[in-house]
Parts: sequence; structure tokens; C-alpha cells
Amino acid sequence: MSELLETVMLICFGLSWPINLVKSIKSKTAKSTSFKFLLLITLGYLCGIAAKIVSDQINYVLAVYLLNLLVVAANIIVYFINAKRDKKQLSQEDMSDDR
Repeated sequence: MSELLETVMLICFGLSWPINLVKSIKSKTAKSTSFKFLLLITLGYLCGIAAKIVSDQINYVLAVYLLNLLVVAANIIVYFINAKRDKKQLSQEDMSDDR
């Protein structure tokens, strides 16, 4: 029963990450994204995965942890893409202000 409840919790948290990913892709900016928050979430998922491995509870719950970690990793990649885009846009604005 505890594995089922843990899976439901992970699914509830996990559903927010694809939504956030789509939002980040559409917005094309990293301004509303906290990189530190993404790292903290990643650490939490890594600890959950490690707990499953250390306790020798390799089961479907581990797959949900890995799926969530994969989507958060995609969010991190998009963060860097958007941050680079923000930096480029800022430098273009600075160049146009100098004219």
C-alpha cells in the first residue's frame, strides 16, 4: 500500500513538470524559472532513487522517480537554452541603445 501511495504522490508532483516544460518552451525566457529550485527538485528525486536502490526496493515506483527526473532534466536543458536566449536579447538591446 505504501508503494501505491508513494506512486500517487510522485504522479501528482510529476504532472506539473510537463506543464512547466511546455510553458518554458513557449515563453522562450528563463526569467520566471528558478535554477536553484530545479536543482533542489533534482536532488530530491536523486535521493528518492538512491533510497529505492539502497533499500533494494527496485519496482515500478523507481520507474516513476526516473520519469520525473527525466522531465526535470528536460526543464533544466530548456532553462539553459532560454537563459542563453535572454542573454543574447539583452546584448542586442544594449547594442541598439549605443547607437
